[in-house]
Amino acid sequence: MHRRHHNIPIEIVRTVVAISEAGSLTKAADQMGLSQPAVSSQIKRLEQLVGGSLFSKTPNGSCPTDLGKLVLAQARKIIEANDQVLALGGADSNAGRLRLGLSSLLSRQFVEHHIDRLGDIQILAAASHEISSALVEGHIDIACFYQRGDIEPDLATLIVDEYEDHLVWVRSKNFVLSPGAPIPIVTSTNDDWMISTLTRHGLSYRIAFSSQDYDAKKSAVEAGIGLIAMPSRMIPSGLVWAKEYYLPELSAIKNLLCIRQGLSSNRVLELKNQLSQLFMYHSASRETHKVA
Repeated sequence: MHRRHHNIPIEIVRTVVAISEAGSLTKAADQMGLSQPAVSSQIKRLEQLVGGSLFSKTPNGSCPTDLGKLVLAQARKIIEANDQVLALGGADSNAGRLRLGLSSLLSRQFVEHHIDRLGDIQILAAASHEISSALVEGHIDIACFYQRGDIEPDLATLIVDEYEDHLVWVRSKNFVLSPGAPIPIVTSTNDDWMISTLTRHGLSYRIAFSSQDYDAKKSAVEAGIGLIAMPSRMIPSGLVWAKEYYLPELSAIKNLLCIRQGLSSNRVLELKNQLSQLFMYHSASRETHKVA
């Protein structure tokens, strides 16, 4: 008896990954140049094929379900295999490009300094934990992002440079907290830079604004909605280091520069040096690692 096989269009596979990286269906639709109903229809079609929901709605956007996480892992492999096959015939317009992953905190500064040298670079700007995962999974060649706490062995082997900074509280110049009121914070989904410290000190807080979008969070802080945690060297103009007595000291954080194993071309070394000079604030003459 002939068994019917279902084929999943690559466009739908890319849509699933886009939603996960953008954090919402609406943002993914904008990035892909599609209407929201079109994206919603694609996801519903795939959910029917796999037999369950791929994303759950939260106040902060769309988060993958357990089934969604499994599908995402396979989707990234499908996209990579698809692009590699196309590259065999020269059909991949990104062939030869370096895939650079940057923490959203770092991306604007890099682009501003290297606007004339981006032709051979494909950039993914996202939350640091997303960049870290994409690097370990092989979807990024070079990455620069923040890491707090212990470093996983799979990631540790890819580090070529690092700089230790400290997280600090940041606010607008006119921000004032009413005595006894919960501390309002501006944060991201899965961001525990502030919450763990406040909880450990038994301090009352409330999430005043939450977003994956760096510019949206920056605007919220500028408007005086709440406080945000940032590495001390990344405080943007218009905001100030908040040193009020009631704010507990935040933890140290590392800025990591990583390169996927096996990459050692001159262009890779050049990009590595550019990133070191921009974001690793130790002496320029210090060479702590070599490119693998």
